Amino acid sequence: MPSLDQNFALASPRLTPPPRFLVGPLIWTLAVGLFVALFAQGFVRMGVGAWAVGLVYILYDTVLVAFVLAKTRPLSKPLPEREGQGVGIATGDQFQRPSLYSALPTPTSFPSRPGRGDLTTTAIIAAYNEAPVIVATVDALRRQVPPPDHIIIADDGSDDDTATILQATYGLTAPPLGSLSPRSPVAPSLRWLRMPRGGKAVTLNHALGLIDTDLVITVDADTLLEPGALAAMRTAFDNEPELAAATGVLHPLCGKSISGRLFQWFQTYEYVRNFLSRYAWMETNSLLLISGAFAGFRRDALIRIGGFDPDSLVEDYEVMHRLHRVSRDNGLGWTVRVIGAAQASTDSPGSLMPFLRQRRRWFAGFLQTQYWNRDMIGNARYGALGTAMLPVKALDTVQPLYGLAAFGLLAYFIATGNFRIAVPVIIAMAAKVLIDLGWLLWSLRLYRQWTGQRIGAGGALLAALVEPFTFQLLRHAGAAWGWFVFLTGRQVWGVSARRSISTRTDSIHDRSVDTG
Repeated sequence: MPSLDQNFALASPRLTPPPRFLVGPLIWTLAVGLFVALFAQGFVRMGVGAWAVGLVYILYDTVLVAFVLAKTRPLSKPLPEREGQGVGIATGDQFQRPSLYSALPTPTSFPSRPGRGDLTTTAIIAAYNEAPVIVATVDALRRQVPPPDHIIIADDGSDDDTATILQATYGLTAPPLGSLSPRSPVAPSLRWLRMPRGGKAVTLNHALGLIDTDLVITVDADTLLEPGALAAMRTAFDNEPELAAATGVLHPLCGKSISGRLFQWFQTYEYVRNFLSRYAWMETNSLLLISGAFAGFRRDALIRIGGFDPDSLVEDYEVMHRLHRVSRDNGLGWTVRVIGAAQASTDSPGSLMPFLRQRRRWFAGFLQTQYWNRDMIGNARYGALGTAMLPVKALDTVQPLYGLAAFGLLAYFIATGNFRIAVPVIIAMAAKVLIDLGWLLWSLRLYRQWTGQRIGAGGALLAALVEPFTFQLLRHAGAAWGWFVFLTGRQVWGVSARRSISTRTDSIHDRSVDTG
């Protein structure tokens, strides 16, 4: 890295607003109008038709499950049979290079040198008041084989014991604000970037301007890379020159308390299904959900699109919209992948209010990003991203309304003793539970084939039974709170206490969850 302290400035990510495009607002208006009409049926009709809002909610979710099921079929085959079929996974020391988009042109900004293994890598750890976990995160990166060429702790104005710990553990000296420290005498690849408090995106962008490696790996300070994760990520980029961004697969850690174990149980199943969904959308070259907690980017691509947006509540989700936009608008043929062998454990909420605050921010940021990129919704110029993924996301903005209304109506029917409606509704829900149970059991099998991680299926039946009345409602409640934040402009970041990751170097292996 010959010139770390070069002067550097990123262009504004959003220089001009996108042109008006009416498909997105039209989809949203129709979905809201349909919701009002269906909800009204609960007070004018008898039988299961009174619960029409719930039936549509179930049907929509089932269609999405069917889509993911169809697109993840390659994962059900033995590994040798999947090679060359666009599966896009890394396992061990080999990467099965996807052939689905192999005909796309190689971007001139990326080096075309597959298989040489010489892509240089910088890991940037975004940190704000992460003293309890920063050592475990750094050491997990240092234990990677091979480790990153450079590790930068991007300190976003921490005012806890972070500085003391970095000085005592790694011998780092505090640099002037905006500058990098000298290299650690204990870990020569490690440097400390101190910034005034400005937000994660600002700090990441500043760090991005101080490096010149081929790849940038973003790692949250509460995320521990598992053995082989960085090698899998590097190999994916090395073997696919058009790969611009990739996400690893995350496992939630929620702590040892009863509440933490319960939330980890629910979120473990949730993460399995969510990452399989990302795989499905990857197969249509429409993957938008890149987890900034552990993600890889070509530095050239990040520079070209203007870096991360400081105004976004979900900078990792927003940046992917611009990456796809720039690729499509300029015919670059960039691809985005989820890498099954690149795995990490991340601190996740283990109690009610932290969970709701997290989902509030996620959903408010999701709405914000949808609004900013509304011109792409239904726009055939952006391929399946415009005609499939983003219209689905437009519908997802109102899905929580349908879910909460469906539960509210059922509770109303039962409370008023209207069992002529409640009984057929319960039968319909039971059928959906059976569908969800079958999908969950199949998901666990696919997930094991894909990632090598075995998650017990013994608790799947219980999860399928209780999720619709517990965890799913909490998710919808957080989303409804996100709607409030988005509409009122009260966009705030919560401060989370780290309870699930200790500074012990062996904590990376401690992510057990009792799933039966």
